[in-house]
Amino acid sequence: MCKMLCVRSSVLRLGLGFTIHHAPQIISRWPGWSSRVPCHPCSSSGQNPSGFEPSEKVHRIPAQYKPSKFDKKILLWTGRFKSMEEIPSLLPPEMIAVSRNKARVKACYIMIGLTIVACFAVIVSAKRAVERHESLTSLNLAKKAKWREEAALAAQSKSK
Repeated sequence: MCKMLCVRSSVLRLGLGFTIHHAPQIISRWPGWSSRVPCHPCSSSGQNPSGFEPSEKVHRIPAQYKPSKFDKKILLWTGRFKSMEEIPSLLPPEMIAVSRNKARVKACYIMIGLTIVACFAVIVSAKRAVERHESLTSLNLAKKAKWREEAALAAQSKSK
């Protein structure tokens, strides 16, 4: 499904240098899919041919985000704040995103370390098993011999 944006205001500023002026039109994400207006970077369809300065001022209001308990723990773990009391009630979403990414990287490093420790533990355990002359083949043969013996005893008790 093609994501399209219907423009109804006089000025629309998009990321990557897209600026559209004074035209109700449809802008497509993929070139050639829009039936009315081709959309090119740093182009405009109206009064300002340079495309860099809009005719009206565009004010950006920073969005605020109320962190959950888990977000607060992540902010503490990543070192953004020293205690729970220091964390404000509203934070920018970018700060939460950066903290989540840092926590993700830390968790990956911890998992890598645990994997390496587990590998060395398996190596040590296998060397000890070799010293005791234990192998999977000998364990399986002993288990099957035990099963045969139990089956023979069960058959003998049924025949009596």
